[in-house]
Amino acid sequence: MRPLKRIFDRLLGSDPARGAFCWLVSVYLRLVRRTGRWRVEGDETARRMWREGKPFILCFWHNRLMMMPFAWNPPRGARGAPINMLISAHRDGQLIARTVAHFGIATIAGSDNRNTTAALRALVRAVKHGEWVGITPDSPPGPRMRAKNGAAALARLAGVPVIPASYSLARRRVWWKSWDRLIVPLPFSAGVFLWGAPIHVPADADERALERARLAIEQALTRLSDEADRRYGHPAIAPDPPLDGAELASARAAE
Repeated sequence: MRPLKRIFDRLLGSDPARGAFCWLVSVYLRLVRRTGRWRVEGDETARRMWREGKPFILCFWHNRLMMMPFAWNPPRGARGAPINMLISAHRDGQLIARTVAHFGIATIAGSDNRNTTAALRALVRAVKHGEWVGITPDSPPGPRMRAKNGAAALARLAGVPVIPASYSLARRRVWWKSWDRLIVPLPFSAGVFLWGAPIHVPADADERALERARLAIEQALTRLSDEADRRYGHPAIAPDPPLDGAELASARAAE
């Protein structure tokens, strides 16, 4: 175990310490947002659906997680627009859950190899009750920026579209040693949120149609992320190699 990770694990060894850490992260992210100059582009469909009370599935890459709570900004006059994020069940996922709770975001625990069916049912129930859902389709442990089948399958079951989104900012650090190449935002920075067009999955979609939807989600998210990075002169973060046939079959079985 690397020394830095050992120190991190010791610091977060108690529940109060984990709670304090998550609160500090939320305070830091608010500082980044309030000291920055942020623009939003392409959110017309999302704002219309917020106003009309029509749920959708928000998708974004895992490495863009930190500032995405601020993309969830329903217009005045829209109802509450509660959102439920699918979060992995391991410890890192629970840290994320406790952090986003400070922004009024509820979470549903799930993972690639356990509780998946229960999580999917909970997400469908949330949508059927008029709530929104957020998913990082390249959930841990990856591969990075390669969409798994969950978002497309949920869209088919729940009968709502997937809307991709991403962001970038001028001042940032990339945690290159993390599996997802996590983007760590810095204060006093210009930034942009980019929203894409909705992706619809028919209720009668077969496996080929589901695969086309999965690929459309993946391509849209990477295109938005690359464009947002280009605005500030950052090189694109490369996705991991795509899964081969056996790996893809295994991932689908896990889902």
